[in-house]
Amino acid sequence: MDTVLSIVALGAVALVGGAIYFWRIGRRQQSALMLILAVVLVLNLLIWTVPDSSGTAPIDRPEVSGS
Repeated sequence: MDTVLSIVALGAVALVGGAIYFWRIGRRQQSALMLILAVVLVLNLLIWTVPDSSGTAPIDRPEVSGS
């Protein structure tokens, strides 16, 4: 799971870089959409990694099978 979170973080950085590039060449709408997606990715990372009031992050909790 750490690999997936790392790829998501790199994707967010790449999206911000791409948004800056598109902003400079005048494609404002695509730039804004890329920034929104980067924010969604970062928020998703935070949801998975920031501990809750009990002190455990969702990524650290054991998996529970449904069957």
